[in-house]
Amino acid sequence: MRILKSAGDSVMLFWQKSHAYFRRKHRMKAIRTLERRDSSLTIGSALLGRIRERRASIRQAVHDGDTLNVEANGDFGVRLLGIDTPEVSFRLPPGRAFPMISSPAWKKFLTDPFADDYGPFSRELPAGLIRHIQAAAGPTAAETHYDAARQSEDAFESLIEHDMEVLEQTPDTFRFFLAFAFEVMDGYGRFLCYINREQPDRNQPEPRPLSYNERLLELGRAFPYFIWPNVNPYRRANIISDAVIPPGMAKTLADDDSTIRQARQSVGNARANHLGIFDAMNPVTLEPFELRWLASRSAPHRWVIDLTRNDDVLLRPENYYTIPHPEDRLFIPEHFVPLFVERGWKREA
Repeated sequence: MRILKSAGDSVMLFWQKSHAYFRRKHRMKAIRTLERRDSSLTIGSALLGRIRERRASIRQAVHDGDTLNVEANGDFGVRLLGIDTPEVSFRLPPGRAFPMISSPAWKKFLTDPFADDYGPFSRELPAGLIRHIQAAAGPTAAETHYDAARQSEDAFESLIEHDMEVLEQTPDTFRFFLAFAFEVMDGYGRFLCYINREQPDRNQPEPRPLSYNERLLELGRAFPYFIWPNVNPYRRANIISDAVIPPGMAKTLADDDSTIRQARQSVGNARANHLGIFDAMNPVTLEPFELRWLASRSAPHRWVIDLTRNDDVLLRPENYYTIPHPEDRLFIPEHFVPLFVERGWKREA
């Protein structure tokens, strides 16, 4: 079995290792991003839906004047919520090439990511953030990042293989359970969700395990990456404005939310036991999202709430690093910040 990843933790599920290359070449994504000179466009391909095992007729597929049942013409990507694993490859500035992070070009870039050769950032970066990145980057950063990426990929594959064996299923019969939060899909056409093996009986043939998202955190194979409002799909408000955290309640709510509490504890335990990305001899010091914004020359753009404090301050995007542990950061996309300000939050000066 093979799982192929793109940026972040997106996954395309390809079942047979022997057919992985063929399918990568000949099986397209049902929804994908089309890059254009000055913008991008998310596009998709679909077929008329099915009635049991046969293709539906037009009359059967059209539900009413604005609803049509279709079947995806290709594979879907899945982006695991709440986690961020090291990158296998990513676009390297200033061109459009996507070399492996293990390549000499990436070693050169991460040795000095602020070199003039790579072009300017979208806005000026503060000195404190530059110092933080310089301490995390260096000549060994690319190799360490790539090795951790492969280990995360192997760990994910092993978890799925184990689940398949436990359920006594095959690649043709194995099913995933997907739990969505507020945003079902991102701009790359990837599902955003918590994902697990599909096991209707929570106790048979054995107690249902945590999601793959959470298990990867336990193993130290992923960084936590909490982005509001897609935080806990099992406790979501019906209206997005109702999901805004009241000022002065971030720590309390994070401590009370069992899913977030479990995730944060798992990361703390992995760090204390030097597991995976926290290996005492070879830790991953440059987080995946940091590598991405460095390479994109885009600068951080999400505001941040400190989950260790019950205050009312939204930290500026470029100050995320002042919260030392990633499990204590809750990122707020810029377009949602007005919702928080309306509820009484204050932007950091």
